[in-house]
Amino acid sequence: MKSDITIIGGGASGLMAAYQAARSATEAGRDIQVTVLEKMPRPGRKIMITGKGRCNFTNVKEWNEFSAHIRSKANFIKSAFHTLPPSVLVGFFESFGVHTTVERGDRAFPASYHASDIIDALVNACNSVGVKIVTESEVTGVSVPTGNNPSFVISLADGTQHIARKLIVATGGLSYPGTGSTGDGYEWARAAGHRIEPTFPSLTALVPKGYKDAGKPLKGHIDRSTPLSALGESLCGISLKNINATLLIEGNETDTEFGDIDFTDGGIEGPIGFQLSRKAVKAMVNGSKVSLQLDLKPGVDLTGLTVRIKELWSEIDRDPRSRNVREKERCRILLGKLMPWDLIPAFTSMHPEIITLERRGRTETKVWINLVSIAKALKNWSFEIAGHVGYERAVVTAGGVSTDEIIPKTMESRLCPGLYFCGEVTDTDCDTGGYNLQAAFCTGALAGISAAKSLQV
Repeated sequence: MKSDITIIGGGASGLMAAYQAARSATEAGRDIQVTVLEKMPRPGRKIMITGKGRCNFTNVKEWNEFSAHIRSKANFIKSAFHTLPPSVLVGFFESFGVHTTVERGDRAFPASYHASDIIDALVNACNSVGVKIVTESEVTGVSVPTGNNPSFVISLADGTQHIARKLIVATGGLSYPGTGSTGDGYEWARAAGHRIEPTFPSLTALVPKGYKDAGKPLKGHIDRSTPLSALGESLCGISLKNINATLLIEGNETDTEFGDIDFTDGGIEGPIGFQLSRKAVKAMVNGSKVSLQLDLKPGVDLTGLTVRIKELWSEIDRDPRSRNVREKERCRILLGKLMPWDLIPAFTSMHPEIITLERRGRTETKVWINLVSIAKALKNWSFEIAGHVGYERAVVTAGGVSTDEIIPKTMESRLCPGLYFCGEVTDTDCDTGGYNLQAAFCTGALAGISAAKSLQV
């Protein structure tokens, strides 16, 4: 099969690249064939699981604010961002019947909260401009143009070949390999002479020491399916809101985030858990020790919190209902006023210093509740991080095709004319909150438009 432009990968960036290429060619009065090769039975498989199926497809911040959430080289995405800014992307989906709602943090979702609506809109958009989407087409090799052959030759697993004048690689990274993202694009880029920046999972769960039970010490990549320990069971399912989390690498504070975290079957996740995971995973890959400190009461300093805890303890002591209640039960009542009830067992087991036993004789033991220790633990709950969940459930892949070797104004390779890259296959990754999908859509759009324009020369 011959095409003017072939896109490998039918995800967010690939489908947008295909639509924009065909649309811009049509607007220029040219009739070209654009083909998408997708290895899975249906396109957009990874989009389907984005945002737990709700699909936070963009973040509507303007560039100056948006760029602060790009963890790689922000300026590489700048031209693409202005080619398809969030407001225009929202308008694009609206034009194909997807109404949008914007939530806290400028996160945009389809009003239905169904990721399938986003996929359907992209497929319908491609169909409307004559794009051919070929599913179950696994690419096994790519040959770049030579003096004797000015076209790209794409070999498929079924033995067929596709010939293309222009090639766009939109294969994604390594995250969620079950969706088809298995890193194939890196090999084709490397074969074309490109440098691949080291890859590692980003926006993933951080696994505290003792959180998983594998019958042996765990470190590095800890598969999400590894059973929870008793500690993990006591924490799993708990969410903490409006807290501070500080990342320490080799004992040095490197980053602090305010917001919400979740304890899951993977480890520590949630918005700020994910935000800190990129630096944490990179540090662990490099052999550094990592820990996380949680401040459950960031709105008050240690002195003020200690005073408040002593006041609460006095109130409990004066309450007639507490007259015949043991000290440990009073402590539980106190902690219930300071944190979610479900958190108390894990908190007390990880902070045995808050309860002191004093022997006063052979048979008599006095229980003391250390109120200062409770305040300190609430302000500085430390978790040594043993490892992280890998690509099997990481939201995005950090690293990839070096952006130094891609022209940011066109997404074309500096080394191989006619070859374009977009989306997660490149060394670009962002925070959670719609930023990564926006980057995928806009780099795909720029690659598609650029490839179509180059055919007009």
